[in-house]
Amino acid sequence: MATLRFSFGTMGSGKSTLALQIHHNLSTRELYGLVLTVFDRHGHQITSRLGVAAPAIEVAGDVDLHALAVSHWPIHYMVCDEVQFYTAAQCEQLARVVDELDVDVYAFGLLSDFRGLLFDGTKRMLELADERVPLQVEARCWCGARATHNARVVNGEVVYEGDVVMVGDTNDPDATLFGDAVRYELLCRRHYQLGDLGR
Repeated sequence: MATLRFSFGTMGSGKSTLALQIHHNLSTRELYGLVLTVFDRHGHQITSRLGVAAPAIEVAGDVDLHALAVSHWPIHYMVCDEVQFYTAAQCEQLARVVDELDVDVYAFGLLSDFRGLLFDGTKRMLELADERVPLQVEARCWCGARATHNARVVNGEVVYEGDVVMVGDTNDPDATLFGDAVRYELLCRRHYQLGDLGR
């Protein structure tokens, strides 16, 4: 019986690395599957900060994931990265893939956005998933406490308002987007609420 598994964590918790590992393990057993992502920092692939990558189908908001699975039939599994950015309808389509096609779906994503609120895709995955798995790699705040929040930092300051989706650079503090330096920082709840980056 197929399963819809949703694994979640903060940035740096190994979501993409685990997605790539699952795909590698299954594909080396001569199982065929689809690898999906959206807004990956390198496009049309899943990449891990550890340096591993695999080609992936880029999921736009209008892609019907059930129809996509049917069009690639027969498949044994789907690995879906960045599901926090999937629409609620796409999450429901993944559940149909599991229930109607008997295909395992391994979904990976962030729990909350920079405002500390659930992403729409995350919320729907939590409601639909057969298994909800918090990742065991605990990212850390600058203070050493467990990081629970993905803070958006614009021009050196933590912000709490703005567009939910804004791709920034987690490695380059000088990267600019529309004239602003935008990056994301892992913080514990206390320092997130204080906007304290530990300078």
